[in-house]
Amino acid sequence: MKTILAQPLTREAFAPFGDVLDTAGPSYPINAGMTQRFHDLARVEAEGPNARVLISIFRGQPYAFPLRLRMVERHPLGSQAFMPLGGKPFLVIVCPDTPGGPGAPHAFVTAPGQGVSYPRNTWHGVLTPIGEPQDFLVVDRGGDGVNLEEHVFAEPWTIRLPEDLA
Repeated sequence: MKTILAQPLTREAFAPFGDVLDTAGPSYPINAGMTQRFHDLARVEAEGPNARVLISIFRGQPYAFPLRLRMVERHPLGSQAFMPLGGKPFLVIVCPDTPGGPGAPHAFVTAPGQGVSYPRNTWHGVLTPIGEPQDFLVVDRGGDGVNLEEHVFAEPWTIRLPEDLA
């Protein structure tokens, strides 16, 4: 069985797969200095017939670890962003796109308060809270057309958490 140890989520490591959403980047004050704006954290994509941007809340249930990763998905018509509302870490799984489908997975653990945005056509795992149910603000695409492609691996991958989270 193939095993991957999840790594801390950093902008540099995640850059080939999308954007990290957090407050570590540049910002500026608004509202007479009473609010700090962390601006333009990710590009929102919505392509295809009757495309529109959706804002939803997803309530995700935790998975048992080590995780057996059997399937990844991607969305050819729009980006998808996940921001935890409770500030707890979650697992992010992404795969490079290869001519034969998704390549070997990469696994990341977010820091509290970090989210991610996947550009369209980025292979990724499903929403995976760690340890307890979590709510997420989700920005993605609505409209006509098929915006989901799934890939089932011939052999599942095992994803392990770092010792401090296991």
